[in-house]
Amino acid sequence: MKKDIKAAVCVAILAALVAGCSETTGGSSASTAGRPAVGSESDLSSFQGARAGQAEMGIQNLGYEAVRTQGLTTWWFNRSTGACAKIVTSNGRYSSVTMLPAQDC
Repeated sequence: MKKDIKAAVCVAILAALVAGCSETTGGSSASTAGRPAVGSESDLSSFQGARAGQAEMGIQNLGYEAVRTQGLTTWWFNRSTGACAKIVTSNGRYSSVTMLPAQDC
């Protein structure tokens, strides 16, 4: 019985934390210009500095696929959101993550 209560409390806390993460932005935002808003689930900026081998699966789990590669630069596109990211790898890490308009992918 105590395990059920603890599980319910944990789920409630997790739900409250997740609900607090969403925000509404007014006016013109980057997503209206073909780029996701910073901090949105489509924004890959937080992957900057991550180890490339480990982060790649996380990017794919967000719905992105590599659509073009040139040297150590890869363009990632999310077909469901239209988000595009250019990621440069250096020394095994994502040294630069730039969100771009969809047409750049």
